[in-house]
Amino acid sequence: MNKQTSDPLRTSPQHAARLMKQATYASISVAITLIAAKLMAWGLSGSVSLLATLIDSTLDALASLINLLAVRHALSPADKEHRFGHGKAEALAGLAQAAFITGSAGFLLLAAGRRMLHPEPLLAYTTGMWVMAFSIVLTLLLLRFQKHVIAKTGSTAIKADALHYRTDILVNASVIIALWLSVRGWAGFDALFAIGIAFYILWSAAEIVRQAFDHLMDRELPDEDRENIMEIAKDHRDVHGLHDLRSRRSGTATFIQLHLELDDDLRLLAAHRISDEVEQAIGKAYPGAEVIIHIDPISVVASEPTPDFLSGEPADSAREKG
Repeated sequence: MNKQTSDPLRTSPQHAARLMKQATYASISVAITLIAAKLMAWGLSGSVSLLATLIDSTLDALASLINLLAVRHALSPADKEHRFGHGKAEALAGLAQAAFITGSAGFLLLAAGRRMLHPEPLLAYTTGMWVMAFSIVLTLLLLRFQKHVIAKTGSTAIKADALHYRTDILVNASVIIALWLSVRGWAGFDALFAIGIAFYILWSAAEIVRQAFDHLMDRELPDEDRENIMEIAKDHRDVHGLHDLRSRRSGTATFIQLHLELDDDLRLLAAHRISDEVEQAIGKAYPGAEVIIHIDPISVVASEPTPDFLSGEPADSAREKG
């Protein structure tokens, strides 16, 4: 029996594309709504921590716009110049978002540092607290939808966007606490919380960079999926083993390559039939995947063992039937 595989690998490219587009539209709508609400609250209160969330939401809107453009480009079909598609546009969008986030954190640290040195009393803080509560509720609704989209698509761009909004939950909650503490004690609490928010934003940027780097460097599929692919191939009665399994994701596309080890005396037509049957079985488990299979005679492979990149052992260990 085949193991459970990752949801993104079981989702058809067409359904994944539709979900990703819906997620980008939802993200932009939420960001614009929050910018309007926070701009009003900051204008009334003068809070630097509210300014922090306003900057963050503005950058979220810019990042979401980049995501929209990147996702549309990533979902465009392969062409003459890009025969593997345009999926890596998502990772490039993630790097652009990380740059935006890092810049916003730097600006926020400067603003918070000035306010720490020269504290100012806050005005209309109640309005700010209500706006933050509204922001939290709206962001939670967006994150719930984004979580569903990520589970179905594994999109790097949507993951980066969701990371922004998860940060926003913490930011907005901390602003409510900062406003409450500032009007009941030291006004510097407002700036202190803004500094903490800035460092958390920087940590978020580093996480986005890591995910984008994995995508651009063609990181292998998770080990459980690689093991599942090996089991599917070895379940065929005429397959003695496999080696050189390579896999990667590019946007919504999955690429799988492997070498099948078959009997020496098989006719070409029979070997081709076996290869097609294995390819169809893998394609059933991973809808939309592009599977490339090379056929090797068992005697040739036995004389020249090839490393298996899943276990790090020689190919002989991958030849054994389950």
